[in-house]
Amino acid sequence: MQFKYIFSSLLVFILISCSSPKISDSTAPEISFLDIQSHINFLAGDEMRGRETGTAEEAIAANYIADLFKSYGLEPAGDDETYFQEFTVNMSVLDNPHTSENNDASDKRLAKNVAGLLEGSGDSDEAIIIGAHYDHLGLGEFGSLSSSDSTIHNGADDNASGTAGLLELAEYFSESRPETDVLFIAFSGEEMGLLGSQYYVENPTIDLENTLAMINMDMIGRMNENRLMIFGVATAEKWESILIEANVDSLELDLVPDGTGSSDHTSFYDQGIPVLHYFTDTHADYHRPSDDAEWINAKGQSKLLKHIVRVIERLDKIDKEKLAFVEVPGEQRQSMRMKGPTLGVLPDYGYDGEGFRITGLSNGGAAEKAGLKAGDIIIEINEYRVTCLFMGNIQ
Repeated sequence: MQFKYIFSSLLVFILISCSSPKISDSTAPEISFLDIQSHINFLAGDEMRGRETGTAEEAIAANYIADLFKSYGLEPAGDDETYFQEFTVNMSVLDNPHTSENNDASDKRLAKNVAGLLEGSGDSDEAIIIGAHYDHLGLGEFGSLSSSDSTIHNGADDNASGTAGLLELAEYFSESRPETDVLFIAFSGEEMGLLGSQYYVENPTIDLENTLAMINMDMIGRMNENRLMIFGVATAEKWESILIEANVDSLELDLVPDGTGSSDHTSFYDQGIPVLHYFTDTHADYHRPSDDAEWINAKGQSKLLKHIVRVIERLDKIDKEKLAFVEVPGEQRQSMRMKGPTLGVLPDYGYDGEGFRITGLSNGGAAEKAGLKAGDIIIEINEYRVTCLFMGNIQ
């Protein structure tokens, strides 16, 4: 530093001897665990009645997301210069796949994806997609693992947590704009079979050919002992090194190659786009009324979101041709709905030993009646040896 004027020797002595206090930048963006918890408390409150696809409560959630996208300065990326991309769900077909599509209107519901585009500061046409589904099971008439009838399934972890993460990242990057465009999408219809994300890839609002990667957040609110699972790591050769370099918080990363599964990243994987699915594992409250906001680890989720921030910052410096898609044969189921007899267990996706480990059981299911408990490892069923987990969800 050069001084224009000559100061007294005493003043010079003070300037040299005293260090200036560090001034924090109050305008710097941050990931706030308080904001995360606030979003989840709203979305998973009883008043939202489980946010089932096509209901009035899910529409309230869609408006909540759109209003925040607008407040963050995101451009509308839905239909007709709005934040909403509408599609129809035929409930009769979901209940009976052999039913004709030509049903009366009473069997159909209007659902909405919510999409906002953050334009990058650079001149590239490439984009990163960040997504999470915001729908859940409503009163549990579809997809519940509970034996209770007509009980609100709040879905705090599944997937108010991912939606809160989507909103927090949108706010963060609106204040720290990357060079690359970032499209934020809250999907509807995930619980009914990835309906919203499938509709989006069939009717994209940005050119999928220019999509660098898709990052999906589904069930990210219950981090335990800093353990984080990330699926899709083999869908691009650079993923593993990027994820490890971004891990400055000493998270215990469980990196899973498979790019498919029962969540929305699968729809993008099928389009030849590198994907990641962030996930903090299953638990006994999965698809049950007990998946409430009180069990959310918001501070743990903030660590997860900071990891995603660092991944996005690295992607921002990579050209699409350097993150080439790699096809990874997958064995996970894409649908939560299963036909025929089931064990009534929820597997531990992170377990990599022989057989598969149970993390939860359905009330009254075959496994519970047989005396199995959470933590047990199934290695054989009758004469069949179970060598690994071969289904995304076993109910």
